[in-house]
Amino acid sequence: MTMAPRKQKQAPSQTTLPPQLAAANLHAAGIDVGAEAHYVAVPPSDDPQPVRGFAAYTADLEALAAWLAQCQITTVAMESTGVYWIPLFELLEARGFEVLLVDPQQVQKIKGRPKSDVHDCQWIQRLHTFGLLASAFRPTDQICVLRSYLRQRAMLLTYAGQHIQHMQKALTQMNLKLQHVISDITGVTGFAIIRAILAGERDPAKLAQLRDYRCQHDEATIARALQGNWREEHLFALAQAVALYDVYHQQITACDRQIEAYLQTFADRSDGHTLPPAPRPRKRGRNQPAFAVREPLYRLTGVDLTQIEGLDETTSLVILSEIGLDMTRWPTVKHFTSWLGLCPHQRVSGGKVLSRRTKACANRAATALRLAASGLHHSQSALGAFFRRMKARLGAPKAITATAHKLARLIYTMLKHGTAYVRRGMDEYEQQYRDRVVKQMTRRAKALGYLLVKAPEGAAV
Repeated sequence: MTMAPRKQKQAPSQTTLPPQLAAANLHAAGIDVGAEAHYVAVPPSDDPQPVRGFAAYTADLEALAAWLAQCQITTVAMESTGVYWIPLFELLEARGFEVLLVDPQQVQKIKGRPKSDVHDCQWIQRLHTFGLLASAFRPTDQICVLRSYLRQRAMLLTYAGQHIQHMQKALTQMNLKLQHVISDITGVTGFAIIRAILAGERDPAKLAQLRDYRCQHDEATIARALQGNWREEHLFALAQAVALYDVYHQQITACDRQIEAYLQTFADRSDGHTLPPAPRPRKRGRNQPAFAVREPLYRLTGVDLTQIEGLDETTSLVILSEIGLDMTRWPTVKHFTSWLGLCPHQRVSGGKVLSRRTKACANRAATALRLAASGLHHSQSALGAFFRRMKARLGAPKAITATAHKLARLIYTMLKHGTAYVRRGMDEYEQQYRDRVVKQMTRRAKALGYLLVKAPEGAAV
């Protein structure tokens, strides 16, 4: 008895995937970024040698991009490792590739798998092929340039502040208590006295005569604080600290000129409307930009963010340089506040809430919003009243986060819809809060079978 030959099953096509993987990236590459070399993985069907290493020199980056184009790669994923990814990211984006910059926390390695650059790029490529990676936020190139200038300025301010500490150390070593009798040694009185000391003046009485009339302490107190031992090595350290402080502030001034010129390159979104008057007079601080920021800020956004209580010109500019002008990158305001890390990050397991803490993130925009929120403690506005009420209920840290969340919602609405901010006073907020509490109490009393009645005027409660 002869048996009919069994039909051989046809091997499925390499490009045919089940419906649940229909959204996969079939032409995806993964890159493990390093300081001296980058390792790239492409699908095995695209090249006999699917993993290659390239040096970090510009010529090698050009060869890397050419190889990806030869393999018909359309999308690339890479980790945001330090700043080593920036040249490669910019080159691939300029060549027309879709580049995903991925948070390293998303690319979790398999436990027990050997750690190597080859395995890492293959794992990134596999995750990206099945659409399991989400791109980190990166604003447009024009905003990135502005962000670089402002981050450079912030770094210069940080370095200048370190030399203030060096001045205080040198003064303390000479037992000069200048920082204890004046509020700021880099102010008018402080620098006048320090520069006179470096010029050779040692008489405490003559140094105290340089006191500004606004100082809290009198000349006699300041003269007592300026009696010390004038050791040469400490004077030398003081002179160097002052010189470096001056150098950094010269560089900050140059940075301000660059920022002012670059702000003129943005498109005008004000539609010819005039800038509304300033909501409140502000004294320009020593560390604020040397030019008026409010007018160019209004021109590039079309709204006046400084109308919001707590937001000054510098804070608004820093926030814009971090989030950009296109609010459509976040579908809703909830997505925006979640990206900032200002909303609860709920963790549930087995039906039990483990934590509702905000997620830890080093978001510079969120830091600026928190600083703005902390300055609302004495504000006679609705936002100030909200901050004080949250502080009484939850404590200062949570109140700062809650108020920063409210500021973020206001900024998102203004930038997305182009609406102006409507200022609300403290009395209006308190009345609205009181009405809300009375409504809740009335509903609760009704549920318990009681009737809430307002006490007559002048009655003892």
